[in-house]
Amino acid sequence: MGPQGRAACSLLFLLQALAEPVENSEFFLPGDYLLGGLFTLHAHVKGIVHLNYLKVPKCKEYEMKVLGYNLMQAMRFAVEEINNDSSLLPDVLLGYEMVDSCYMSNNVQPALYFLSQDDYFLPIQEDYSHYVPRVVAIIGPDNSESTKTVANFLSLFLLPQITYSAINDELGNKGRFPAVLRTVPGADHQMEAMVQMLLHFRWNWIVVLASGDDYGRENSHLLSQRLAHRDICIAFQETLPTPQPNQTMTPQDQERLEAIVGKLQQSTARVVVVFSPELALHNFFREVLRQNFTGAVWIASESWAIDPVLHNLTELQRAGTFLGITTQSVPIPGFSEFRVRRSQLSRPALNRSSGGANCNQECDTCLNTTESFNSILTLSGERVVYSVYSAVYAVAHALHSLLGCNQGGCRKDVVYPWQLLPEIWKVNFTLLGHQIFFNEQGDLSLHLEIIQWQWDLSQNPFRSVASYQPSKRRLKHIHDISWNTPNNTVPVSMCSKNCLPGQKKKPVGLHPCCFECIDCLPGTFLNQTSDEFDCQPCPSSEWSHRKDTSCFRRQLAFLEWDEAPTIAVVMLATLGFLSTLAIVVIFWRHVQTPVVRSAGGPMCFLMLAPLLMAYMAVPVYVGPPTVSSCLFRQAFFTLCFTVCISCITVRSFQIVCVFKMARRLPRAYSCWGRYHGPYVFVASVVMLKMVIVASNMLATTTMPTTRVDPDDPRILILSCNPNYHRGLLINTSLDLLLSVLGFGFAYTGKELPTNYNEAKFITFCMIFYFSSSVFLCTFMAVYSGVLVTILDLLVTVLNLLGISLGYFGPKCYMILFYPERNTPAYFNSVIQGYTMRKD
Repeated sequence: MGPQGRAACSLLFLLQALAEPVENSEFFLPGDYLLGGLFTLHAHVKGIVHLNYLKVPKCKEYEMKVLGYNLMQAMRFAVEEINNDSSLLPDVLLGYEMVDSCYMSNNVQPALYFLSQDDYFLPIQEDYSHYVPRVVAIIGPDNSESTKTVANFLSLFLLPQITYSAINDELGNKGRFPAVLRTVPGADHQMEAMVQMLLHFRWNWIVVLASGDDYGRENSHLLSQRLAHRDICIAFQETLPTPQPNQTMTPQDQERLEAIVGKLQQSTARVVVVFSPELALHNFFREVLRQNFTGAVWIASESWAIDPVLHNLTELQRAGTFLGITTQSVPIPGFSEFRVRRSQLSRPALNRSSGGANCNQECDTCLNTTESFNSILTLSGERVVYSVYSAVYAVAHALHSLLGCNQGGCRKDVVYPWQLLPEIWKVNFTLLGHQIFFNEQGDLSLHLEIIQWQWDLSQNPFRSVASYQPSKRRLKHIHDISWNTPNNTVPVSMCSKNCLPGQKKKPVGLHPCCFECIDCLPGTFLNQTSDEFDCQPCPSSEWSHRKDTSCFRRQLAFLEWDEAPTIAVVMLATLGFLSTLAIVVIFWRHVQTPVVRSAGGPMCFLMLAPLLMAYMAVPVYVGPPTVSSCLFRQAFFTLCFTVCISCITVRSFQIVCVFKMARRLPRAYSCWGRYHGPYVFVASVVMLKMVIVASNMLATTTMPTTRVDPDDPRILILSCNPNYHRGLLINTSLDLLLSVLGFGFAYTGKELPTNYNEAKFITFCMIFYFSSSVFLCTFMAVYSGVLVTILDLLVTVLNLLGISLGYFGPKCYMILFYPERNTPAYFNSVIQGYTMRKD
């Protein structure tokens, strides 16, 4: 025999040995088709697990797992109910054989035993299409680790396996576990319901405790992944030590438990999520009670959420509020009575060796244990029990379809596993008011419930306080939770209290849930939907107060008509316009008189016309600035001033020339008069000014701009471009030069005849214009605001008044009140007197 043959024989002998009969299987009922059941009746096997058989513990020697025994009774009840129903499987007797999986230590042998045939052989074949194992389907086991172990064997034969409480999402991978179905929502929904509960109560600072097995590691990791995107932080995570089979603790494990509870005492987190089978929790909660750790909210995973033995530890109500995730309660009529019914059936022999009475139909001790918990099991409602109950019915409905059952009966065909599996996938029936069908992942979409532990003997010990719908992924109807706190207030579990509106979070440490709250400064706001850790700046046209959550539009500030300064300046401009208009009328009526001619004659009207237009254009300073108003301010007014000042300058120069230069430079004076020197000079100056203004406009925009008021950031000043004061200084530079020249010529002619001596009037106009322009440009350089616009308008009006009244006012006074001096004879006498003094 070659190596391959020897290897095949060795494997065959191994499988044959493992498939030896399981001594003292817990429950057995013969039938046409057998169901295999794997339930945890005892946490650990006390003794030795041999290769070819398993010594099953006796009830009197070991503590029984009440919930596991309750689930096993549910399978018995469902099978008996189906056998008594003449319509579902008529003339077909459904049997069962159930084995204690002893938590995780006894999984492989029962799986191989169920796969073997009546001769306990599990032959090696290339094709198992016509292989008939001992059972047609297996119900169980109850935990994910055991389920995956068993499924690795059963999936090779496509033997249907329906688990009633294994939630690991890997079981939904049909490429790896094609024969596994579940009558319980997967871990994805369990975690989602738990996270939504944390979010509902605003608990973002929690502790996670997990057992050291796959269940604890996988579910705690899955929860951590979910919390990472939900702004919930884990203060710390610890692994609970697993006790010995006899529940005794080693000194190291005891020290570990003391350290964990001590860490809980010191932590500010008051919500503790526990992922662990109930096996590891008895000693833990005893330590919690010993150290008097109270005031916490304990969130139980489905593995211990409705465990009656833990609940029987009534002192736990001092430890805080207990909430748990479990399947919905579906009452099963008649099951509570069946659970404690003492069976009169005798145990069939079937060539099995008997090792004594065990947890089977003949075990009074097991029934006594169950009866002691019957009240709490009845009040708590049938939750996981319904998952077992519906699993059995799913197999029965699949057999009904596969065997072609009708009112006349069913065919007694050989049932192959690969034939039954697709029929189970296709079942769709109503059971106790609930629709039973499997989704694409092989899961039954039963609702989940949030339950609260209660110790009032007259009430449901596991009262439902909320429900979760897997199809909608939504937790709803959260109500009537009795908190173990003063005044029944919801416990607070936050590393840092929520910030007030308008406060940003400054992280403290490594956890995003730990932070300081800092007020957002004025001009910034907090958009919590975008970033809770940074205040966003307001747009340039908006502003905010301290701790604002949004910005408001800044108030636009400009010179308005209803303001007192505006009214005062406009009234002053109106007075100037009327007085200038009166001057025009007076000068027009006395245009041939010596006073008008000595003031410049026709050139006076060249000065008065721009003054009138400038007064009329004063309203462009009032109201929101526009492109046209900014053009008027930067171009029109300065051109008007240039015309007036150039006329005054040339007039001063001309008077000096007549009296002092005519005799010295007669030829030059003759050319000045012949070629209309004054008008040429005024035209040249105006052209130069237009070039300066045009260049300035090209260099700086005339579009209105907004600037923040430095004294009040809530106000946005609407004005011409921010370089307006620079443009004004450039545009005024030529006028300032002309004013200096005019002042110089006027000062030179201070000794001229009285009627021609205009030094003091021109000096007043030029000094006022020069000083006011310099003051305005200086003020604009250091201050920006509506006051600048008011001051600019006031200076403009005052300069216009200075020319109107300062230069033309005295002459009108002379014309109106001293007409005897407005004659050629008087002027000639004055000139003769000046000439005689010079000689």
